[in-house]
Amino acid sequence: MDPDSEFVELAVEVFAMLADATRVRIVLALRSAGEMSVNHLADVVDKSPAAVSQHLAKLRMARMVTTRQHGTKVFYRLADEHASDLVSDAIKQAEHSVASALPRHHHAQPDAPGQPA
Repeated sequence: MDPDSEFVELAVEVFAMLADATRVRIVLALRSAGEMSVNHLADVVDKSPAAVSQHLAKLRMARMVTTRQHGTKVFYRLADEHASDLVSDAIKQAEHSVASALPRHHHAQPDAPGQPA
């Protein structure tokens, strides 16, 4: 985690990849559902299947999503938890910018493991 790390520029590319509302919505949808087809994702994020397919192609090239084919259908899922964690942290940071009180994510959630009660 050194500021001179060779990975700083690559980290910037990761942020750039996630700097799109549709891609953030796709990551959130896959986080919730685990795996979805293009058409199902298109319904969830309220975009055309063609637009979602283009976003998924970019996310796949960035190795953030992976696919599984079943017959003629292709299902997408997150490659690992990192993109989901980044999006989750960004949403939490966004809550701080609009919250007049303590943001929702700081409130105790007794059902969540590891959360303070």
